[in-house]
Amino acid sequence: MARTSVLTATENGYGKRTPIDEYTRHGRGTKGMIAIQQSERNGKVVAATLVHGDDDIMLITDRGVLVRTRVSEIREMGRATQGVILINLDDGTKLSGMQRIVENDAQAGADESNEDGANEDGASDAAPDDAV
Repeated sequence: MARTSVLTATENGYGKRTPIDEYTRHGRGTKGMIAIQQSERNGKVVAATLVHGDDDIMLITDRGVLVRTRVSEIREMGRATQGVILINLDDGTKLSGMQRIVENDAQAGADESNEDGANEDGASDAAPDDAV
């Protein structure tokens, strides 16, 4: 199984993937951890999610643009970095969200069986050999 990372995205289209091991446990009374350096370049954090290298993500802008990309194309970096460009945004456009795409395993299995010539009920689409 692929290694787990935290994928963080900011409103100006920047983000990064950080190995989960870099986030140590802290007590309840601590001030938390810095996941990504915020700056004028990056903007505010809009999303953070757990991902694996073989996952895909969907980036969503405030103007309704959706971009799907592979997590493996995003470089792993340390916690104290500003990240890389995840999506090129037009002036005035902001990244509003990010979502990990979960493939439906049940649907994938049904698609594979249909490729073999069987319907969902197990019947074959192929014509019988003795058809006239």
